[in-house]
Amino acid sequence: MAADLLTIASSGARAAKAALDVTANNISNASSEGYVRRSVTVTELGVNSVSTSPTEINLAGVRVASVVRNADTFRQSEVRRTGSDAARADAEVQGLENIESAVEQTGAYDSIVNFEAALQQLVSDPSDGALRASVVEQGRSMAETFNVTSSSLQAVGDGLRFEAQSGVDTVNSITTELARVNLRLARSSDSSSDQTSLLDQRDLLLQNLSDQLGISTSFGTNGVVTVTLGDSSGPTMVTGGTASTLEMATATDGTISFTLDSSAATIDSGALAGKGQALTQLADTNSQLDALAAKIIDTVNTAQANGVDLNGDTGTALFSGTGAADMTMIATGGSAVATAAAGSAAGSRDATNLTALRDALSTADPAGDMNTVLFGISSAVAGRTVTRDALDSIASAAKVALQAQAGVDLDQEAVNLVRYQQAFQASGRVMQVASDIFDTILGIK
Repeated sequence: MAADLLTIASSGARAAKAALDVTANNISNASSEGYVRRSVTVTELGVNSVSTSPTEINLAGVRVASVVRNADTFRQSEVRRTGSDAARADAEVQGLENIESAVEQTGAYDSIVNFEAALQQLVSDPSDGALRASVVEQGRSMAETFNVTSSSLQAVGDGLRFEAQSGVDTVNSITTELARVNLRLARSSDSSSDQTSLLDQRDLLLQNLSDQLGISTSFGTNGVVTVTLGDSSGPTMVTGGTASTLEMATATDGTISFTLDSSAATIDSGALAGKGQALTQLADTNSQLDALAAKIIDTVNTAQANGVDLNGDTGTALFSGTGAADMTMIATGGSAVATAAAGSAAGSRDATNLTALRDALSTADPAGDMNTVLFGISSAVAGRTVTRDALDSIASAAKVALQAQAGVDLDQEAVNLVRYQQAFQASGRVMQVASDIFDTILGIK
């Protein structure tokens, strides 16, 4: 009996010691990124008995069956999926907000209104030099404002493309590292302590990868992962120890596209997708701004050619350029404004052509077009912000659900520490009792 008692107590001490080790490891890694809480699973240690007595009880102690990572693959997949959607929406909103700021803060709308106001004031006295100079200066200010707006939008695009390229580099770095982890997992045994750390590393890499683009995963022997882009039918990004290469290309309009191992790839989730969507909106805004600048240039210059300036000469173009970036006021003085009808004498106070110019601008309605551009961007920002907030809420809920299972709760670990310590001490006390019994038996003999 003493020998049996000693065996049982020693197995209990070993199990309690293993549980204490795991608890201590959980506490130490409570703040470690990607760490998944471990727990010990124990089972009764059975023995083979040759006794036929129905009253005999076979007691052999306990053994540690396994050390379990408390990670639910479904919850992890949900965190990756919802997080990828939230990252896409967040990246798109940030890009749209930058576009909105670039257009609003430069004052393009106000510059158009001010130019039209200067033309209206000139109607009161078409021969007034100060009023004529004001038209030219307001026109120059408007052209420069369009230049600045175009430049600001270009800066936004450069920033988005730089961030997208950085994201592509991050993706390639992560997939390469995942391939290395796969190779190490393939060589590890199911019970090795190294494997649990590799699985933590694998899951953290998958989480970081899903922040950049949407992925699907499947797991094989020893936790080796296969990663595909998008859904499970998408192109393979990682299989075994092999990783594909993601590349980005920029079109002439500044939008971006992607290839995976030189084959066209569609990214519809993650931060890369959001930046791509923002760049598409940026290209549309640039196109609208260029069309608006070209409309103003054509409208004003056409009207100019139909009248005569203050010197009685046929009106010449006030603006040059083909879009917002190169729009320029080329008139050197107020006398160049062709206010009078063709054939009028020099110094004429006739405002026939000036009225025609103002009517043409009223029909073209550049201020209205500019307001439409601004409203479109603002509406996009407002709508995408609502979507982003909803997706953030969903992603946060998924993270909380996973954290409740996989995260380390220091309060609970403190309880476990006391419990396993008491179990270890109790097993030690049992071993002392077994020793005392054995000594007593020896004393009897």
